[in-house]
Amino acid sequence: MKIVLPQDVITIIDRLESCGHEAYAVGGCVRDSILGKEPADWDITTSASPQEVKDLFSHTIDTGIAHGTVTIMCGKTGYEVTTYRIDGEYKDGRHPESVAFTNLLSEDLKRRDFTINAMAYNDSQGLVDLFDGVGDLKRGLIRCVGCASERFSEDALRMLRAVRFAAQLGFTIERQTYEAICTLASTIAKVSTERIMVELVKLLTSDHPEEMRAVYESGLSRVFLPEFDAMMQTPQHTIHHQYSVGEHTIHAIMGVPPDRILRLTMLFHDIGKPQCRTTDADGIDHFHGHPEVGAEMTGQILHRLKFDNDTIRAVKRLVRFHDLRPALTKKSIRRSMVKMGLECFPQIFTVKRADALAQSTYMRAEKLEAIDRFEELYEEILADHACIQKKDLAINGKELLALGLPQGKQIGQVLDKLFAKVVEDPACNTKEILLAEARKELEQQG
Repeated sequence: MKIVLPQDVITIIDRLESCGHEAYAVGGCVRDSILGKEPADWDITTSASPQEVKDLFSHTIDTGIAHGTVTIMCGKTGYEVTTYRIDGEYKDGRHPESVAFTNLLSEDLKRRDFTINAMAYNDSQGLVDLFDGVGDLKRGLIRCVGCASERFSEDALRMLRAVRFAAQLGFTIERQTYEAICTLASTIAKVSTERIMVELVKLLTSDHPEEMRAVYESGLSRVFLPEFDAMMQTPQHTIHHQYSVGEHTIHAIMGVPPDRILRLTMLFHDIGKPQCRTTDADGIDHFHGHPEVGAEMTGQILHRLKFDNDTIRAVKRLVRFHDLRPALTKKSIRRSMVKMGLECFPQIFTVKRADALAQSTYMRAEKLEAIDRFEELYEEILADHACIQKKDLAINGKELLALGLPQGKQIGQVLDKLFAKVVEDPACNTKEILLAEARKELEQQG
């Protein structure tokens, strides 16, 4: 099997081999190349010690020297070169207590997580595939190298990585590997929140985010996202729904593009429903107030999972307003745009359509038609250059000061009143009209 290596990688491998060392491209870059994908980066493994690597190349960075990794810079691109190693005992379920270097490629490959990530390649030796990684690629299987329980006991994050790879590649997790995940799921509590967050986002933004179902069924989410378990266990006895809250959520995630904010929004848009659920005398479920409750829960969960503030704000806002259904008039839509904030647009329409399509078929056409009309009116309002933000008023605080209004909060109060008037009637957004209104305010106060 021939893999086309980048010239920089060929140069690094050739240099190491010419000095008596072994060197191979290894891991994900080999897997992706076999699958016909463009690797995001190229890692190299070698029999040379870290110091020998440093001695052979002029520009290196000690990115992980304790674990045998040196980054070789070729221009502005870095290539991680790691010495063959044998990991010591994993006492914390995350990191080996020690690392021993070896001159055997086989020892290095057998410590890796999955067969599809344990292949190496160079032009002189070809493909080294000791664990039938190519076979598993053909079969569409995620399978641990060696004993699955041992691999997951070494690093518990590998359990979530298994589901993430299944989601990204459209593969199935091999039975014994999946059983080991179910058995050891609770040990993912040993893994840092930051590492879990990275894998969760990769899973959500993959081609198969429905693998969130496996995160729940295996017991993983019970540890780091118990709120999702509650959603999966909450029915929706209402004519508007055909799935549990969790299953509806999974279908809604599948209904938006693989954008980080959109996929997170759909994951959390109904997070408040289990807490808000009530059942009436006819056995019909209601979820009054779930968008507001859900927005608060979303903020807390995303903060717990160590997401950045910009992401938290964006997702919270979309969750808060995902169920808002304004009257389909320009005046009502302008009010909604002010209430929601322009940051919600145009993503809110994608969110609302995915939500509607993940519900039952009851009134689906009418719901989608209303969303279409909402978006049409929004576009018309933008085309009208209507004042939707206070900064777009035809006058500002300086002009109110010139009228004689005192410096302070009163300026802001008058601007708020003028803005509200303009939202109701955009034709009022002229300097003459607004100054006249401001004079009336001044007279009333005087």
